[in-house]
Amino acid sequence: MPQLPDSPPPRQGRWERRLEGWLWNSRFLVLLAVVPSLAGALALFLIGTMDILKLILTTAEYYLFDGTLDIHEVAVPSIVMAVDIYLVAIVLLIFGLGVYRLFVSPIEQAEEHAAGSPFNIKSFDQLKDKIARVVILAVIIEFFRAVVDIRFQTPLEAIYLALSVLALAGALYLMSLAHRD
Repeated sequence: MPQLPDSPPPRQGRWERRLEGWLWNSRFLVLLAVVPSLAGALALFLIGTMDILKLILTTAEYYLFDGTLDIHEVAVPSIVMAVDIYLVAIVLLIFGLGVYRLFVSPIEQAEEHAAGSPFNIKSFDQLKDKIARVVILAVIIEFFRAVVDIRFQTPLEAIYLALSVLALAGALYLMSLAHRD
């Protein structure tokens, strides 16, 4: 039966109100993803920081006390690994805060900052885009870490490396074009 324009909306029944309240409150289930994501980010930030501190101590030991470990072999790979760990921590942080903002409530402090803040996420597409950018950076860092240890046996291997670097540069270029749009 069609509703007349001037008549009030039909009243909800008690069970319907309860069901809709339960459905609305079910959005808090995302906290099962948010809390572990933030805890994982904290753990990774601590791991990356401890790795850097360990490298600093190893460097001091090498230069001050004639350490046996050659710092030149471990410095760059250790720093690259720490940066990779930090990037994964950032992915978890953006994911956790973005999901919270989308499902539970906007974060007032993030709203007060510029719209370009990584935590001002307005949609799933924006969340995916921000996470994808950081993941691509992490992949590039991982690629760089692998390249540091490469010892070329044939000229063809050097060409493969050059093509890989060219492909990464192309991916970064395409990503920057997409970001401008």
